[in-house]
Amino acid sequence: MRITQSMLSNNMLRHLMDNQQKMDKYMKQLYTGKKISRPSDDPVIAMKGINNRTQVREVEQFKRNTNEVQKWMDHSDSALDKATQAMHRLNELAVQASNATYGDDDLKSIKKDALQLKDHLVDIANTKMGGKYIFNGTNTTEPPIKTDEDSEQLDIDPNETPVEIEVFKGVTIQANVDASSVFNSDFFENIDNFINKLDPEGEDLDDDVRVDSSIQALNDNLNAISDARADLGARTNRMELIENRLDEHEVTAKKIMSDNEDVDFEEAITNLITQETLHRAALATGSRMIQPTLIDFLN
Repeated sequence: MRITQSMLSNNMLRHLMDNQQKMDKYMKQLYTGKKISRPSDDPVIAMKGINNRTQVREVEQFKRNTNEVQKWMDHSDSALDKATQAMHRLNELAVQASNATYGDDDLKSIKKDALQLKDHLVDIANTKMGGKYIFNGTNTTEPPIKTDEDSEQLDIDPNETPVEIEVFKGVTIQANVDASSVFNSDFFENIDNFINKLDPEGEDLDDDVRVDSSIQALNDNLNAISDARADLGARTNRMELIENRLDEHEVTAKKIMSDNEDVDFEEAITNLITQETLHRAALATGSRMIQPTLIDFLN
């Protein structure tokens, strides 16, 4: 086979272009810090990258969900704590009212205090977080307890549908407290019964049994709040475990994504230096292989 000068020139140019493309590849890796700049560079890495990024975004979304759940739980626990304090105060008033030495004026004062505490408990039941009522299930746009301005009677109808949020793949957790188990009709009826027994114009106030019976009913209210807080605390503890799992999954997912996409800078620099050396050697060799022309001799 006859090797012509044009064949030598074309081969040399082709090899030089290949070297330049490789140098460009390694320089892009150093500039971007990524192994590939477009999917066609390595479809396998590109496909793995899509899957890895999907997993990372999924974990990040779950972490945002856990933050939302934690807000619900923190606000709910804070509200229930205030309700607990109010019920303790009502119990104290009930104990005071059962004292036979208390007269009508004393009972009137206790009644005023009890009415204020009742209004306070209604406000707690209608607690809002970010414009959402947290004790009305999935119906977060309306309060669970409404007051009839004409009759001053309470319209108690809390939504019982739980607010469930996905916090892990296939795992949902209830973010809210079921108000129907706490701020229900029986809850406020127990308070109203106690308040009515403080009316001097009502039944015989010397009958201490009447007020004593309210103490147990108010204790039932307090127990209902305690049970709700215990259930909320258990879910809060579970949330902490889930958050730890998500943190570990996020670290693992990002490491896998980094191993797949991120360039090894030491290797890339070594490859670039090696390719530069080869390129210079190719240029030097090519200059010797190309035959001089008449113009070279004339110069």
